[in-house]
Amino acid sequence: MVIKETVIKRLGVLSVAKFSAVIGVIYGFLMGIVMALGMGSAMGLAGDVGMGVGTGIAALIVMIIIGAIFGFIGGAIVAFVYNLALGVIGGIEVDLEID
Repeated sequence: MVIKETVIKRLGVLSVAKFSAVIGVIYGFLMGIVMALGMGSAMGLAGDVGMGVGTGIAALIVMIIIGAIFGFIGGAIVAFVYNLALGVIGGIEVDLEID
């Protein structure tokens, strides 16, 4: 077991953006479920269960899409800024274990 210290010199902007989009989809799905349950409950209390279900499903879909878009954009911005900052502050140090 060898521990090698290395420094991340550059992040692939598209790679980080895609990974962040996947995390955004998961987050959007979870938030969409919360919103869907809340809307379904509110509409059910108002006496229109069918409208609540439709609105809840729409909220779920919209939150997934928004999570993917903002995750992608946010990840791309973070990777781009990281790559710019490397010249000033250096990279992130990582200890890797090689078997």
